[in-house]
Amino acid sequence: MSGSLSRRLEPDMTRHNTISRDQCEDAPRGKAQRQPFSFGRFLKTLGPGLITGASDDDPSGIGTYSQAGAQFGYGIGWTMLVTFPLMSAIQEICARVGRVTGRGISGNVSRHYPPWILIAVVALLAIANTVNIAADLSAMADATRLLVGGPAILYVVLFGVASVAAQIFMNYKRYVAVLKWLTLSLFAYVAALAFARVSWHEALAGVLVPHISWSADYLTTIVAILGTTISPYLFFWQASQEADEQRVDVTKHPLIVQHYGAQREFSRIRADTITGMAFSNLIALSIIVTAAASLHATGKTDIQTSAQAAEALRPIAGPWAEVIFALGIVGTGLLAIPVLAGATAYAVGEGRRWRVGLTRRPRRAVAFYSVLALSGGLGIVLNFTPIDPISALYWSAVVNGVLAVPVMVLLMLMARREDVMGRFAVRGLLYWLGWLSTGAMALSVIAMGIMQFL
Repeated sequence: MSGSLSRRLEPDMTRHNTISRDQCEDAPRGKAQRQPFSFGRFLKTLGPGLITGASDDDPSGIGTYSQAGAQFGYGIGWTMLVTFPLMSAIQEICARVGRVTGRGISGNVSRHYPPWILIAVVALLAIANTVNIAADLSAMADATRLLVGGPAILYVVLFGVASVAAQIFMNYKRYVAVLKWLTLSLFAYVAALAFARVSWHEALAGVLVPHISWSADYLTTIVAILGTTISPYLFFWQASQEADEQRVDVTKHPLIVQHYGAQREFSRIRADTITGMAFSNLIALSIIVTAAASLHATGKTDIQTSAQAAEALRPIAGPWAEVIFALGIVGTGLLAIPVLAGATAYAVGEGRRWRVGLTRRPRRAVAFYSVLALSGGLGIVLNFTPIDPISALYWSAVVNGVLAVPVMVLLMLMARREDVMGRFAVRGLLYWLGWLSTGAMALSVIAMGIMQFL
């Protein structure tokens, strides 16, 4: 990594030409020079933010949202409205750290904080991600068994191996394109609403009027929802992906090295992140509303997994609702497992200062890809042990919520440090929204702990 960075710092004619073009692009332009808005061009600019937001709705997240809707009905929908600006702010800050420094969160922590902090955070992240992968694989296997029959454990192995192999052996640009297409699978949950008898008046009231129950179950569910919407693995993934993009595009350099074009890049990051988080929350809200209308309304409140939710929809909303729900589980799992395994590999690799990045060939980043494969492999193996990954699923979301607090505090402190971010230290409304997000997560964790104790 240090060798790569030193080569980037060497002046050459290409660098001077690039800076010159950026200077021209950052100069004030007349209206005639501005290109008209193009939806196709806008879609091409979407990348890390869209994939991050879509992967947030993984099978474990679907299980959490289904359980929340089945247990508490429409009244839990307000969480999606509240979490949207909070998750958008924290993810934008993550992306800015990656784009400005050319390193992910772990790479920056390893350079500016004591080693024990890095070890503790990365160890907890790796454990939570591995359990999450195991649970996602199990949910995907159960959903496939609902659709076509056959042994679930076979599907666990096939999905796990395919996800890891694609990350290691596929061309990076082609792989990112596949991930973008997989985001479309999430529209299955919007389609599932068509088969549910939704009371739209109650659903809208549930979104706009917060209803809070001061019980341990309710507060634990709130932390689980926050843990699956504002997840640590998403922080590491998006920051590292922004850094990775600079290895693909030779015209891009860390903004702390080359300042030109910064505002254009920040605008792209904001549009990408807001789009991804809005998409994520829309899908999550669709799942909650579907579960509330189809399961909670009929007294079916004991849903534990996404596959159980799909199966329970058949007698209530019809077989097509079950099929659509199950297909969505498989599609989102194929999107989320690479992000979970990749986030672990980035966190470990950058912390150890290895060569990292999906843009690198396997032989050029053996240690990085080994961690990625190990993370996916352990997720597969957990499905062969007496440990039930589905039973651990709900609590892995809670662990994510608890782990998110120290990671977010670290991130906010790092984003304001000029020795990390230079002239691009995060300030203003975005900075305070980031702290608001951190405070909301901390308060929910404290409230859950108090209620569990009582």
